Amino acid sequence: MNRPAPSAELGTLVFHSDFDDFDTWKRALQAHLPALRIVRAHEVTDSTEVHFALVWKPPSGFFRQMTQLRLIVNLGAGVDSLTSRDDLPAHVPVTRISDPNMARMMAGYVLFATLRHARDIPFFEAAQRRGEWTYRHPRNPEDIRVAVLGLGELGARAASELQRQGFTVLGWSRSPRQIEGVQCHAGLDALDGVLTQADILVIMLPLTADTRGLLDGARLARLPRGAAVINVARGAIVDQRALTALLENGHVGAATLDAFDPEPLPGDDPLWSMPNVLITPHLASVAIPASAARQIADNLVRVSNGERLSSQVDVRRGY
Repeated sequence: MNRPAPSAELGTLVFHSDFDDFDTWKRALQAHLPALRIVRAHEVTDSTEVHFALVWKPPSGFFRQMTQLRLIVNLGAGVDSLTSRDDLPAHVPVTRISDPNMARMMAGYVLFATLRHARDIPFFEAAQRRGEWTYRHPRNPEDIRVAVLGLGELGARAASELQRQGFTVLGWSRSPRQIEGVQCHAGLDALDGVLTQADILVIMLPLTADTRGLLDGARLARLPRGAAVINVARGAIVDQRALTALLENGHVGAATLDAFDPEPLPGDDPLWSMPNVLITPHLASVAIPASAARQIADNLVRVSNGERLSSQVDVRRGY
């Protein structure tokens, strides 16, 4: 990592997240940049003294008075919570966290969820609840077609892990990609064809204007009857009511859902009580301060020195 700038040049970083621990992130960042002043949002008395922001879903108007802001760091890989704001300074770069540990965590979750469906574990869980010793012969992994929608950093890693487990893996993205051992498809015209082949569908797309509502009822109905759905991306990509109806009538056989619209998922939502649905609270992949702090610290120094940033986001495109 580059040598940190002097404290007078480095300045102040404001932290905001309702989900992440401030003290943990402060210790992790100051291990690399001891001179960096790090404060919580409510501790800021003069917004013009803030030079950097490390945030996850900050409130409306958060950036409006930060006239000396040099860099916004999003506490995660998905930046959809920043793209539609009216207080985002146009001249201030935005970066996301790109940490190998996040990619490994995401790939592990996707592999777990895929294996759970591929080995029919929900079937055996239901048999256990009934007190029944019921056998179902395992399927050959090569006969199970897993479609991964979204082949960015996280999606490509997950697709490769699934391929190494012996599954037949199809990948889809809006622009062409090449991943060894993965049948890659690109463009909206190819999406329906991929869906018709998916025994297990893994959703790993960013939420953008183009992907919001992409998987509506008609597209979900193209899945083979009994297919499983895994969503580790954003809930708004999927028509949640349509998915619920397809789960109820058995067209979608099972689902592992880590993302919802809205979040948190309301307590009276029918998904909670479905025996063929596993719900987790949007934790498939999260930023780990100890490992992600190095990249963040490096970018703080880079922007202070006028150097090129890593993992910079095109806010207009949403990723």
